[in-house]
Amino acid sequence: MTELRLGIDIGGTKILGVLCDPADPGAPVAVQRASTPGDVDAVVDALVAVIEALRLRAAELGHTVRGIGLGVPGVVDRSGVLRGAPNLRCAIDQPLRDRIEAAVHAPVLIENDANCALWAEAELGAGRGAADLVMVALGTGIGGAVMIDGRLRIGAHGFAGEPGHMVVERDGVLCPCGRHGCWERYASGAGLAWLAQRAVQHAQESGTGESGRGESGAGESGEMLLRLAGGDPAAIRGEHVTTAADAADPMALEVFEEFARWVAIGIGSIINILDPELVLVGGGLVEHSRHYLHRVGELLPAEVLGAGRHRPTPVVAASLGPMAGAIGAALLAGTEHRLR
Repeated sequence: MTELRLGIDIGGTKILGVLCDPADPGAPVAVQRASTPGDVDAVVDALVAVIEALRLRAAELGHTVRGIGLGVPGVVDRSGVLRGAPNLRCAIDQPLRDRIEAAVHAPVLIENDANCALWAEAELGAGRGAADLVMVALGTGIGGAVMIDGRLRIGAHGFAGEPGHMVVERDGVLCPCGRHGCWERYASGAGLAWLAQRAVQHAQESGTGESGRGESGAGESGEMLLRLAGGDPAAIRGEHVTTAADAADPMALEVFEEFARWVAIGIGSIINILDPELVLVGGGLVEHSRHYLHRVGELLPAEVLGAGRHRPTPVVAASLGPMAGAIGAALLAGTEHRLR
């Protein structure tokens, strides 16, 4: 009988649970998915349902579950309470872990989702072999995690590794956290959408949006982006930009050029502060990294003190995909909690 580990990654819109065999954690034995509800009671119920479904599947396979880990999209303090989560506000300051433990009658480790993803990448993925590395997770917002000397660092209060909320433009766009100009408003999926909305609106105001052809040629009016968004610039989403970029739409590619500049600005600041040997880019937007990651590498030296041959810092795509957070939660739950 094998003791499996159970990990769950809860996002702003979806919940992903996995069962992992410690002998081969990168290939989950079973996977369970659910939507993320809008209130904390329903969130707890959904998480408990995912846990019970996976425990039942383990029993059907003749195995037991040892260790349950939960990765959440926000700041988790050292007592395991979620203290800040712009994309999961209903769970802030709620005894999430205690309620789940009471329902499933088993201990639950709760940790920041990017910390979980970084741990998985360091153990199994693109960060394997590195002792000093940083993960930047570009999704709906921007998550982050820091590893120094082979250990995840969570800070004095558990709040470390939140680069998405460093201010890169003091009077910039309003962030869900309540401040203006946070990095994630420009370099996340939501930021990509905002950059595209602004570009299309500018094209319309300058008179290039009537026929779909501006002075510089077809496509620069954002016609394709508008079509994908049903004709409303405010309805443009990040997925519209990636779809248009895949079709080599000029405006979408221009938006990604600006997006790459914002990504480079933030990663450059992280490198200047932490001097990692490697920066991993993960999150949902890593699937579209061909549109921006190479350009980030070209722009980065201008943002980094001592860049070049004296300070090579590769920026590479994470390799474990959307399951990294859940796998990392399972790995952390089944071992000594190495977050110091």
